[in-house]
Amino acid sequence: MKPYKNKINRIRSFALSLIFIGVIVMYIGLFFRKYEIIMLLFMVLGVLAILASVVVYAWIGTLSTRAVQIVCPNCGKETKMLGRVDMCGHCREPLTMDPALEGKDFDEIYNKPNKRKS
Repeated sequence: MKPYKNKINRIRSFALSLIFIGVIVMYIGLFFRKYEIIMLLFMVLGVLAILASVVVYAWIGTLSTRAVQIVCPNCGKETKMLGRVDMCGHCREPLTMDPALEGKDFDEIYNKPNKRKS
């Protein structure tokens, strides 16, 4: 299983990968210069991927401004937390603001309202 990362950093990484995917798709389109329709299709798909990354960056920016800032008890640095449980963005320490979850093992399911563990 992949190690869990901070939600904000994970979404930002996804947006950055959309930019790279868009550039690569547009670059692939250059190999089809003789077939202008195919080249145009690849260019449009690449631009759409880059525009999608802009939307994701704007969305995570608005989420980040509303996120709760807390000080990590492990490293002492400020980090932003989304949901009931999250990881520190610096040292990946499991964090929670819910007193009922103190001392329990970290699980991302605690953030899903209809699938919470007892």
